[in-house]
Amino acid sequence: MSAIRLSEYYMPTLKETPGDAEIISHQLLLRAGYMRKTASGIYSLLPLGWRVVQKIEQIVREEMDALGAQEMRLPIIQPEEMWRESGRWDAYGPELMRLKDRHERGWCLGPTHEEIISALIATDIKSYKQLPFALYQMNTKFRDEIRPRFGLLRGREFLMKDCYSFHADEADLERYYELQAEAYGRISDRMGLNWRRVEADSGQIGGKVTAEFHAIADSGESDIVYCDCGYAADIDTLPEEGEARNICPRCDTTLQRARGIEIGQVFQVGTQYSETMGVSFADVDGVEHPPLMGCYGWGITRSLAAAIEQNNDEFGIKWPLAIAPYQVCLIGIGKDEKVAETLDDLALQLDKAGLEVVIDDRSERPGTKFADADLVGWPYQVVVGSRGLEKGIVELKERMTGEKTEIPLAEIVNCLKTKL
Repeated sequence: MSAIRLSEYYMPTLKETPGDAEIISHQLLLRAGYMRKTASGIYSLLPLGWRVVQKIEQIVREEMDALGAQEMRLPIIQPEEMWRESGRWDAYGPELMRLKDRHERGWCLGPTHEEIISALIATDIKSYKQLPFALYQMNTKFRDEIRPRFGLLRGREFLMKDCYSFHADEADLERYYELQAEAYGRISDRMGLNWRRVEADSGQIGGKVTAEFHAIADSGESDIVYCDCGYAADIDTLPEEGEARNICPRCDTTLQRARGIEIGQVFQVGTQYSETMGVSFADVDGVEHPPLMGCYGWGITRSLAAAIEQNNDEFGIKWPLAIAPYQVCLIGIGKDEKVAETLDDLALQLDKAGLEVVIDDRSERPGTKFADADLVGWPYQVVVGSRGLEKGIVELKERMTGEKTEIPLAEIVNCLKTKL
């Protein structure tokens, strides 16, 4: 891929923070040109925002594919009768976004897809020999929030990965459930998140066994307790009262407390949907059983916001390298023709080395370019100026640490290759 020129790139930054942006990820995504508000709780992802989403999706995709899950795409709009069949049309409440077509038939915009995936496989699954398998998608979901807030953390429309697995017995469901949970840990690590696996309530999805994955952040809506032994729980799920709520049930040490942003959840749902949706298979003796089901959700846009909540400073975003929109920004200072030539030459060399490069060739003041570079969060910034080139050097800034180093021009490509 060739380098991107910011003079030709749609990256509308803002100097002022919009008044309705309450938390830092919401503020920075708007100010740095990653997204724009379309309506309350609904956002358009601009080129930078969509590129980060694609990187998160690819990490999730690689981990799902490694477990043998198969990617597909399910309809966003779902018929009312399926949700009535499962019993969730009324149980889900006003957050289910409902509508009618011209024939007065009822539909909903899916917040999740248990009903439709169960109905899909019901006509095709006949034998235990077809089990187990897992299907997943990355798709738009809808939730009619009474009060959308916090940008991508609590919107009415959001991107989610949802995976559904089907099993012949409890042991196999438990085995795959743990594999999914381990994959969620790897996804969190690869995204550079500080996270905890938390004991939780299954809520509207159902099932008795579930765990949430939380990114630790002061802006989180969940109050969690955790321990160095690995135990963590949403404080609302703790049965203990008073001082007992402060003691780890596994190792009897004092629990620590933090706020968490839920970024994923895994469920052992059992036969709740397969029974109500008429899914069954014949076992080795020919006896019919409903398959056991697991559900595994990961918030794509939600985890993007969580990454910013954990990685920012007063100047802007500090992207973990794996999900940064681009890795290196070459910043040209001055109108000297040699500066332009050097930018093009470095971009070509870095591109050949497989690095993702943008060139800030805009006719802006140096201060504006430096401020935008930190606001957007380019992980590595290389400043190429006339004075530096006279000495044969460029300046390298690492956004995460703020460290600046003068590097000989002849060595900068190898230096970046080593770091990236």
